[in-house]
Amino acid sequence: MSKVQWKEGEYTVTRTCQWTAPGCHDGCSVLYYTKGNKLVKVEGDPESKYNFGRLCMRCLASPELVNDPNRVKWPMKRAGERGENKWTRITWDEAFNLIEDKVRTIWKDYGPESIVTAIGTGRNTWSIVPKLTYDGFKSPNFSMGFLPGDSCYLPRAAAMGTMIGDFFIIDASQLDERRYDNPEWKLPEVVMIWGNNPLISNGDGFLGHWIVDMMKRGTKLIVVDPYLTWLASKADVWLQLRPGSDAALGLAMLNVMISEGLYDKEFVDKWTYGFDKLVARAAEYDLQKVENITWVPKEKIAAAARLFANAKPASVQWGLAVDTQVAGVSVANSICAMVAITGNLDVPGGQHIIRPAFGVSKIAHVASDWGWAEMPEEMRQKRLGVQEYPLFKYGLCATARGDSILETIETGRPYPIQMYWMESTNTFACCGAEAKRVYAALKKVPFNVCVDPVLTPSAVAFADLVLPAAMNVERDSLRTWWTPLRSISKVTQYEECKTDEEIALELGKRLNPEKFPWKNVEEMIDFALEPAGITFKELESKVMIWPEVHYKKYEKGLLREDGQPGFNTDTGMVNLYQECFDDWGLDPLPYHEEPPYSPISTPELMKEYPLILTSGSRPWEFFHSEHRQSGTLREFHPNPRLTLNPETAAKLGINEGDWVWIENKNGRVKQVARLDPGIDPRVVHGEHAWWFPEKEAAEPTLYGAFESNINVLTTQCTTGPTGYGAPLKNTICKIYKA
Repeated sequence: MSKVQWKEGEYTVTRTCQWTAPGCHDGCSVLYYTKGNKLVKVEGDPESKYNFGRLCMRCLASPELVNDPNRVKWPMKRAGERGENKWTRITWDEAFNLIEDKVRTIWKDYGPESIVTAIGTGRNTWSIVPKLTYDGFKSPNFSMGFLPGDSCYLPRAAAMGTMIGDFFIIDASQLDERRYDNPEWKLPEVVMIWGNNPLISNGDGFLGHWIVDMMKRGTKLIVVDPYLTWLASKADVWLQLRPGSDAALGLAMLNVMISEGLYDKEFVDKWTYGFDKLVARAAEYDLQKVENITWVPKEKIAAAARLFANAKPASVQWGLAVDTQVAGVSVANSICAMVAITGNLDVPGGQHIIRPAFGVSKIAHVASDWGWAEMPEEMRQKRLGVQEYPLFKYGLCATARGDSILETIETGRPYPIQMYWMESTNTFACCGAEAKRVYAALKKVPFNVCVDPVLTPSAVAFADLVLPAAMNVERDSLRTWWTPLRSISKVTQYEECKTDEEIALELGKRLNPEKFPWKNVEEMIDFALEPAGITFKELESKVMIWPEVHYKKYEKGLLREDGQPGFNTDTGMVNLYQECFDDWGLDPLPYHEEPPYSPISTPELMKEYPLILTSGSRPWEFFHSEHRQSGTLREFHPNPRLTLNPETAAKLGINEGDWVWIENKNGRVKQVARLDPGIDPRVVHGEHAWWFPEKEAAEPTLYGAFESNINVLTTQCTTGPTGYGAPLKNTICKIYKA
């Protein structure tokens, strides 16, 4: 048994799953059309119950990206100075020998903790790189790069972990192969979309078009977003809040639900802890006070709270905007509390408590501690961020803290960083705030390795070794996050590129063979699939398999290791009041915290920088810093865009299409003005992760990575008391014509 293939004329067609690179958060079913060793066309699989044949423009552009002659073709060692873009081709053996020599020298002279690894979003790096880090390099310092406050799902994950003990997701019928014909599933009466545009972002393994499918069946929407998205235009209630004021909005909605008795009293009494304390905290956030904070009319806040609370069932699709504020964990706490007290937790059409399909988490992009549990406690305590922040100290984290890594590189304390391994991360050009600070820091690290399909500004600026990563069509692998379990089938080979699995396995066998006992990647995948009772070849023959769905698992003893009813928390209940936070000196209840720069926290500075600057929303064409090399996608979106209200533009003499400077006390960058009445006149939105592959690679240009990079204007090491959450989407600026 093997991959599902057939012939259509001169093409070989392969039914499989597409999952980055080229990048996205999802894993859609596709049909790959190949001729010989070349990918010619990609179509959505019309028989798939996952995406029903639908694909985004990035996936449709895969042949152009995969066949790009400018891809990295083989291992390259730096020939000139860093930043000169001079390279010498070497073999994989030479590359692995160099890495092994450097690692063993660092072990001897400094200790394994002086090695840091970093990932972005993509490929299988979320579990493969931890495996390489913990068991190969023997270091505790696996990270999400220099993402400040690790503001990508981790604040939400921490909130879910302490409150519920598990992850939850919206139940849009995707949990069962029968989909909308599953008799147990219920259509959500209301979906509240908070802080994301799922039709474009498709974040966290959720396909945004599932919401449109439910809208066609009668689901109503509440949309919380500073910008009038297409979904917001279709919503029954659109809450156009001030960026960074989400927690206040959540608490005001809780206040309405509680004071008007719109909560599920039976669930609250039986399954929640600390409701009385939540009642008192929510009462502090009356509607008029929160209208002043959020700019949302109090009547709309009340209407949204009533609509959500009265819906049976209701669910929430949330996104990155929850994480990208200093009170990110608190915002997530308030949303979790709303879901819980309205009785929408783990019910059909509500928020489903989810774990990886069949328990398969290794090699599958679900938070993996693969190798972490076996690491000596002494080494685990050397993870950067552990000593300063309780959430890191007590295990409510999946990574070393990016801000702490930056400070350690800069200061050499508590130990020097001697090696930085970046795999699918574009550091200062994408995730690193204070881009120039991150750039300067990595120049100081003695040995840097970049693993990517293309030469990025990060690779040119400071890589000593570049390894060519295989793209999706060039690897065998798995995909869950969250369900179904899907196979990824290799159909082509590009030059000497290797998969993330191959690189980790080959290096691991050199450095610590006991922890890498598999002969090849297929054996490693088979090991990961053991919980599902299936081999990789068997999974390939099925393409995807769906686990059995269970609701109200907390009533059936399916969440706790002891098999008792309840939630996987210290109390066995949903912790509306988190005693562990109290023990750690943190606020155990949701609260509003002002952004560091805002009309309330810095009114004098606002006189010079009078506009709220938000950023980071997803365009149709790109995924973070990926795809800028695509001529087709750039034809649709050639330049970075600054979105502003026409009223604001008129006052400043700015016209559609003008190049505009965006400036604050950290610096300035330029983008092209895009006028849109759907954004508040007091707010502008700048695009992130821009670089220009068509420009000079060598320094000082670095593909123009500082020219339009919005993270020249954001701040690093500015987080909330939890260590999670950072003001990436809520700072201030002024703008003027370039």
